[in-house]
Amino acid sequence: AKSFIDKLANGINPLNDTPIPDDDIANNVRLSRCFFYVSDILRQVYENGGVTKPKRAPKIPFSVSVEQLDNFEYSADPISVTEIAKRICAMAENEKMEKVSYRQINQWLLNIGMLYLHDFGGKKPVKRPTEEGNQIGITVETRMGRYGEYQVVLYNEEAQRFILDNLEAVVATEAKKGKSYEVATNDSEETDD
Repeated sequence: AKSFIDKLANGINPLNDTPIPDDDIANNVRLSRCFFYVSDILRQVYENGGVTKPKRAPKIPFSVSVEQLDNFEYSADPISVTEIAKRICAMAENEKMEKVSYRQINQWLLNIGMLYLHDFGGKKPVKRPTEEGNQIGITVETRMGRYGEYQVVLYNEEAQRFILDNLEAVVATEAKKGKSYEVATNDSEETDD
């Protein structure tokens, strides 16, 4: 099929190897470009063992050495869970390794009772620290953005260390993307407005 397409792209009749007349539709410049394009696709399919795209190799599980953990950049100022996840992933030297996501960290903290989901009445539930979470250094801070005030959950150095000390459990946690969570309420939390 590729050799026939190549001949058509070059203005040659693939059945008898004679030049296609200039006024023949098969010799149209736009069709010729299409034939070259199809020829390249067929080449790629052939080189990939009959499939259009090469299969991606599965990612290897996330892991870091003790030495790499010792090099984690703890922040003296409280930082977000997204920043913690970025710093953890920066420690991995292999690009083919799975990443640790902020969702995994949040899910693990929800699972062990350091965070809970608070419903503000009709709005999307938000994560807030439990009393145990507050004790290890998870706090909520009100900030001003371009759309007004918002609250962000932050992790002080002690909370960062708690997450890193339990990184193996975090990595083993499946992040529940797009799934509903059971929403808890904790009316004693002063950070919930």
